[in-house]
Amino acid sequence: MRVAIVTESFLPALNGVTTSVCKVLECLRDQGHEALVVAPGTSPWSPTMTPEHYAGFPVHSVTSVPVRQFRVGLPSYEIETVLHRFRPDVMHVASPFVLGVRGLTAARALGIPSVAIYQTDMPSYIRQHMGPAGDLTARAAWRWIRRIHQQADLTLAPSSAALADLAEHDVPRIAQWGRGVDSDLFHPDRRQDSATQDLRARLAPNGETLLGYVGRLAPEKELHRLEELSRMPGTRLVLVGEGPSREILEAQLPGAVFLGRRQGIELAQAYASFDVFVHTGTRETFGQTLQEAAAAGLPVVAPARGGPLDLVEVGRTGALFDPDRAGSLAAEVTPLVGPQAADLRAQMGQAGRERVVARSWPALVEQLVDYYALVIGATSRSVA
Repeated sequence: MRVAIVTESFLPALNGVTTSVCKVLECLRDQGHEALVVAPGTSPWSPTMTPEHYAGFPVHSVTSVPVRQFRVGLPSYEIETVLHRFRPDVMHVASPFVLGVRGLTAARALGIPSVAIYQTDMPSYIRQHMGPAGDLTARAAWRWIRRIHQQADLTLAPSSAALADLAEHDVPRIAQWGRGVDSDLFHPDRRQDSATQDLRARLAPNGETLLGYVGRLAPEKELHRLEELSRMPGTRLVLVGEGPSREILEAQLPGAVFLGRRQGIELAQAYASFDVFVHTGTRETFGQTLQEAAAAGLPVVAPARGGPLDLVEVGRTGALFDPDRAGSLAAEVTPLVGPQAADLRAQMGQAGRERVVARSWPALVEQLVDYYALVIGATSRSVA
């Protein structure tokens, strides 16, 4: 197939949307397909530019503006020109909100079948940041999302909770498509790496149980909840990632270690140095870091809301805490702390890995290509 991908986020920005798009591109290449990417460009003064190619495929960058540390691509008619030249069989629109809307409009005008990936719970983020006007603005955001996705031939949601949200807000033609995980990179055997052992010796010099988090350090991740764990005896908090909340969190969590942004093998070694993985955000449509932690053989503790409901099997692979009850996070983590809990952590970690190891990116992209074929077939029938 020839696949045009229009994405709201791409390299050098690192987030869930970028990661998913990159993995899809790599697998499309390996499976013999052709692809083109349309993505926000960087500032002319940026030290790292949007790449001109990825996985051997061309990347067309469009003018963008900064909004809350994100680059937002500006819609323009150049998308139609790019698509007309590439002549795709299908368009894949990643987390459409601004640039993706233009992509869907162009696809409809050119008769290109389209698949939209719902990935970001924008209404919840808006509700969180808009104060007294949050509820009203969030309802407006849902109306905008419904209008966007009505243009797509199919919308794919990453979890059962996200699928239910879309159905509740009358988004048509929806189905579930999860996310893959690199179970070779994120592997329990990384604990034997000398770099991992050195890192662990530095982080837990007195045998502390390491409670780890990986992700953006931003308000929507609700990392203030980690205060419940910051003074738990025999533990140390370790946070991997960067974001606008770092300075605030350093003040809130004085005993925590901040490792900054890590990628590739260094990220895998960070996971492997942890004993327990903790996640605090209640607005995750999926929760990719929970899958990575499970693949690394870690028990996972996360909120009983959103994407984690699909990813954590309570009592077997980890625990879910009640985000509306103070102290619930600490209560769920406590049984996993200390040398006496080592066997329980190992059992949960093994069960978690067994649960996700088959969710490879190649397998997930094969499923995605089947969805592409479905909308191509439906469009062909409607034209006929």
